[in-house]
Amino acid sequence: MTTFKRDATAAAIAALTVVTAGLAPAVFAADTPMAKKAAAFPPLGPLPAAPIPADNPMTAEKIELGKMLFWDSRLGGDASSPCVVCHKPGKGWGDGGEISRGYPGTQHWRNAQTVLNAAFYNKLFWEGNVTSLEAQAPAAAGGNVAGNGDGSMMEMRLRFIPEYVERFKKVFGVEWPRIFLAWKAIAAFERTIVSDPKQVPFDRYMMGDKNALNDSQKHGMALFNGKAGCIQCHNGPLASDQRFYSLGVPENEVFMSEPLYQITHRWEHYQKGISEKGYRGADLDHGYYYVTKNPKDIGKFRTPSLRELKYTAPFMHNGIFYTLNEVVDFYDKGGGTTGPNKSPLIKPLGLTDQEKKDLVAFLESLSMDKPLSMASPKLPPYQPLKVAK
Repeated sequence: MTTFKRDATAAAIAALTVVTAGLAPAVFAADTPMAKKAAAFPPLGPLPAAPIPADNPMTAEKIELGKMLFWDSRLGGDASSPCVVCHKPGKGWGDGGEISRGYPGTQHWRNAQTVLNAAFYNKLFWEGNVTSLEAQAPAAAGGNVAGNGDGSMMEMRLRFIPEYVERFKKVFGVEWPRIFLAWKAIAAFERTIVSDPKQVPFDRYMMGDKNALNDSQKHGMALFNGKAGCIQCHNGPLASDQRFYSLGVPENEVFMSEPLYQITHRWEHYQKGISEKGYRGADLDHGYYYVTKNPKDIGKFRTPSLRELKYTAPFMHNGIFYTLNEVVDFYDKGGGTTGPNKSPLIKPLGLTDQEKKDLVAFLESLSMDKPLSMASPKLPPYQPLKVAK
């Protein structure tokens, strides 16, 4: 688990005050209530090195194997749903759609989150139901409405691919590919899909390049920490507290109108232990409730990172907003009214049009200058096993 400490928060807030002084009335001094409020949270800052678990050390060979498996459709139920189908480099490592496509014959009801910077999360998926990349990979590849793959079947497919047999032997020291080791390789590869601080304007600014942000972005940073209150949930280097909130996000009309969405959604309710009355009458995504079974958690979802927003639209758990302007407008109005348990932190902000523009400009500064691209690997073919005569 990665924990971002709250050390030196007051100093960080004071630094933000100095560099933004005189830009606009919304900028707050170090001794104001706004500054004190912001100082209660871990400050934004450049991403550190991705944490690496002791039981899955990184090697170049393991990363290369993981990359191949990430692209390989043979890890999935009908050999048509590799990781890269929903996590495309050219789409910000998401799929670019409002709602994930789902396994053939089903339809998902949530937005496919980017895997970019997923290495820094200790709660993955929108409902935070797994705590590591090693657990995320099989949950996705084997999920009923995602990969829908059977572990034994996927492992046997890998055994019919001589190059994988050799690679697993070299990386893990095993005679045959094992599926649990495939997840470790994929996790190792995913830990390389991270933002480069040298390419992120905000990170460069925090590392000493005072020209990395323009005046609009600096003012937006002050709003982020002050009037807009974004820092309350989007804090630390990841710009996420990894906690769960209900914002009243409106339901996606596609989800509400297409029968296949509702059918698969009810099936997932059933699979996750919801009562018959609950799953037969399901019309809302209950989010974190599926994990806790606490009614107070209905409609709550994990805070996503704000990094790489330039490349990861659409936004929210159901992809309802396509632009950052829409997102800022939503928060400025005090969120929505859908579902129960709306967070008391979500209140009208009273932002001016210029303040909204400045806030969006700052949010975009948390993205790299160019999207993280990657060429697809060459995948090895099947070959029948040699049987001794």
